Amino acid sequence: MSLDKYANFATQSFTLPDICLRIRDVLDDSHSDSDDIARLISVDPSLTAKILKLANSALFRFPAQVDSISKAVSVIGGEALYNLVVAETANTAFKAFDTPMVRLDDHWQSSVYTGMAAKYLAKTVGIRGSDRFFVTGILLNLSELVMAKAEPALYQQYVQQKKGLPWERQQALFGFNFAALSGTIMEQWQLPMPLYYPVQYLHNEQKQRTEQDIALLACARRVTIRELKPAEFSNIELFTPAIANSLSVEAEIIANVVTYANKETDKVSSLIY
Repeated sequence: MSLDKYANFATQSFTLPDICLRIRDVLDDSHSDSDDIARLISVDPSLTAKILKLANSALFRFPAQVDSISKAVSVIGGEALYNLVVAETANTAFKAFDTPMVRLDDHWQSSVYTGMAAKYLAKTVGIRGSDRFFVTGILLNLSELVMAKAEPALYQQYVQQKKGLPWERQQALFGFNFAALSGTIMEQWQLPMPLYYPVQYLHNEQKQRTEQDIALLACARRVTIRELKPAEFSNIELFTPAIANSLSVEAEIIANVVTYANKETDKVSSLIY
């Protein structure tokens, strides 16, 4: 099957909850306000509890307790709150594609680690709306589960290959990399372009060279596999010439990214998982 057919398989197997679409509609409606967003979320006690825990986590580090959805909207902002709802939904999506071919808890940890590393890096270099990188980091490898579910034999062949970087092996075996498929799925879910576009073109070297969002996310992904799979990727180049062209970061910042992600990933992951 082609990339588009696998994307259709994924979107037919799992659709975004109605709450995601409704919040998006409210955000895009110039006549709506923060109270409308708060009312939508507050009718779901479970979602409310998770969002408040995330709002009070290391993701934001607010000096005062965020104790209501209304306060969360006012201090975080509607877009950031929407991103948290999508991040919470991602866990449900992962479970929808659960397969014995992949250890779901390890896959989830890797995804959250990428999200934490990307958000911290984005905030450090001063990119506005850095919270969106947490969502893109989580979702960029969703399609690994999709492929393992849809093509277990082919996926097993991919796993058994050890030569080269993961996205290089994916491209050679499937004809596309998993991030490109994840971005296409996100686009079909009608997520905003700032979420799906950097994922869709994550491994496009030309876009890494010219677009900071993509270079940053690619760097965070490389940091993740270096830290979580050191036996295979301890020597991976974090700043390829393409990434370095649009992302200038000192070694000390990367060390801080790693410290932050190592310390906080398990805590934030447990709030959603």
